[in-house]
Amino acid sequence: MALNNRGKELAREHACAAANTGHPDSMIAHRSYKRTFYSAPQSVTSLVAAFMEPTLAVAVFLLATRWYGQPIERPALTLGLLVFALTFPGRQRFKDPLPAAAMDIFNSWIVLLLALVLCGYATQSLGYFNRRVLLAWAVTTPVLLWLGVAAGQTILRRRAAQEVLRRPAVVVGSGLLGVKVARALRESSDQGSVFVGYFDDRHDARVHQEASGLLGTLQDVAPYIRAQGVKEVYITLPLGVQPRIVELLESLQGTTASIFFVPDVFGISIIQGRLQDMNGIPVVGICETPFTGTNELTKRISDLVIASVVLVLISPLLLLIAIGVKLSSPGPIIFKQRRNGLDGSEILVYKFRSMTAQDNGSVVKQATRGDPRITRFGAFLRRTSLDELPQFFNVLQGSMSIVGPRPHAVAHNEEYRKLIKAYMVRHKVKPGITGWAQVNGHRGETDTVHKMQARVEYDLEYLRNWSLALDLHIMVRTARLVFFDRNAY
Repeated sequence: MALNNRGKELAREHACAAANTGHPDSMIAHRSYKRTFYSAPQSVTSLVAAFMEPTLAVAVFLLATRWYGQPIERPALTLGLLVFALTFPGRQRFKDPLPAAAMDIFNSWIVLLLALVLCGYATQSLGYFNRRVLLAWAVTTPVLLWLGVAAGQTILRRRAAQEVLRRPAVVVGSGLLGVKVARALRESSDQGSVFVGYFDDRHDARVHQEASGLLGTLQDVAPYIRAQGVKEVYITLPLGVQPRIVELLESLQGTTASIFFVPDVFGISIIQGRLQDMNGIPVVGICETPFTGTNELTKRISDLVIASVVLVLISPLLLLIAIGVKLSSPGPIIFKQRRNGLDGSEILVYKFRSMTAQDNGSVVKQATRGDPRITRFGAFLRRTSLDELPQFFNVLQGSMSIVGPRPHAVAHNEEYRKLIKAYMVRHKVKPGITGWAQVNGHRGETDTVHKMQARVEYDLEYLRNWSLALDLHIMVRTARLVFFDRNAY
């Protein structure tokens, strides 16, 4: 103990001397480091998966070409390059159950073949290829891909079973978070991690029921690691015990174990959580919009292209609806509603008018089902959601997206933001004409807190999992529902 205290005194003396003498160490507190946290390097299995699918697809095509005596000329090489570009990087399926991997391979392969057929039809190049070659390639490739996944999983299991590659792991903290980490370690045992047990200062009566049989207290962690050859330590203690965490980390510096700190973030709604390095300072993102960087550019380009195409295609329908609105009752054709948009700012949302209007052309208050002010033609527009079509002009303006959380009335937002947790987070993105909540049955009136909460949960799920493929999926499902779902309010 005395030696340890002496070491701390020497460290303080060195720091003071450096500050007084202008030693470069005195600038450590002010030095700006470019990186503190680095992205984990790509695993070997991910690298193999990235190249296995495109390489195998091209190789099978070229082998089938030679098998049937066809020359490998420019059309074959061009198709091979196109297939490689469309399939790279390959999907990581080595952790998926084999039936799920088979279904995923089949679906992605069908999509690829359809895209190639459409491309060949458009360029009139299908005649350059032998049909027997294409058929053999189309049938053989997905089977070999699945066999490759099965072989890869077998190799990983055998490798993880080797004693020399096993990585014993302990969890510090026996609460709910510690139990979750232990479960994850057990489920990833085929990757080499082997869960050994828990350490905690709390008594057995206070630990989680699944964390019984502690290996010791926090003071026992470092000696146990040295004695048992533990390779990984996962710290799941709450931030409220920071002094104990610091003391534990100091004791673990004398071991060779890898140390991981697991923050308890399960009690809050994480939206696009990410770890960033801000000029040397680690910053943990808790709630962020998915539309930053290239994602923002991709979203905007897709909105502009799809909205423009849709407006051109439906222009005759827009004209017919406008005439119908004008004939149904006096008043303007387009009704403008004030809604909250991106970051809560107010926007004007366009709709075809479906109700009778006052002399100034504005609707008195929000309508409900069976409202006598709704015209007969307006009821049809609402039932089929055709009254929402002018919002494609909102998309071109940039105040809305095609897919996103539906915009609510300003008064609704002020009411529900106090009643529903994380309600305003849905405004981290532009509102949409349709959304994940709407295609999952949460269209129409939200006259109860329960209905609104269900809608918000789907909106937040959309923010967490956004991708361009998800947007396209929602658009397709919306097209199916628009003429069949009568819950259109």
